[in-house]
Amino acid sequence: MTFSVDVTVRGYELDTQGHLNQAVYLQYAEHARWELLRAAGLPQEKLLADGVGPVQLEVTVKYRRELRGGERVRVTCRFDYGTGKTFTMEQQILKEDGTVAAEITGVAGVLDLAGRRLVPDPQGRLAALAGNPDLLTG
Repeated sequence: MTFSVDVTVRGYELDTQGHLNQAVYLQYAEHARWELLRAAGLPQEKLLADGVGPVQLEVTVKYRRELRGGERVRVTCRFDYGTGKTFTMEQQILKEDGTVAAEITGVAGVLDLAGRRLVPDPQGRLAALAGNPDLLTG
C-alpha cells in the first residue's frame, strides 16, 4: 500500500528563482514518513516509549519538475522490507495533474535507542507496536 499526504507549497519555501528549495523536498518526504507512522498508530512518543526510532541511512532525490508557490502536491510513501536490518523507502512528490515532480528513495532502519544499534527485524518490531500495521507494508 502506498500512503500519501497533501501539501501546499508555501512562499517562504522558495529559492531565489521562485522554485521550491531543494532541501524542502526532503522535508516533505520526512513529513510523509512521519504521517505514515502516525496513521499506522506509531506517533513519535510511542516509538520513544518503546526505546526505538526510525533512522534514515541513505537518501537520493531525483528532481523531475519544478514546483512553485501555491501549488498543491501529493507526497507518497511506501516501505519495502527485505530480510535484514534495513528497508527501502520509495516516495514521490506529485503535482495535481499527476506529473512526478520528484522521486525520493532511501534506506532506513529502526534504531534501538539504548544500544545504538539497528534492530534485527524492523518490519516485525514496527508491526508489533502499530495499531494498523497494514499501512507499513508496500
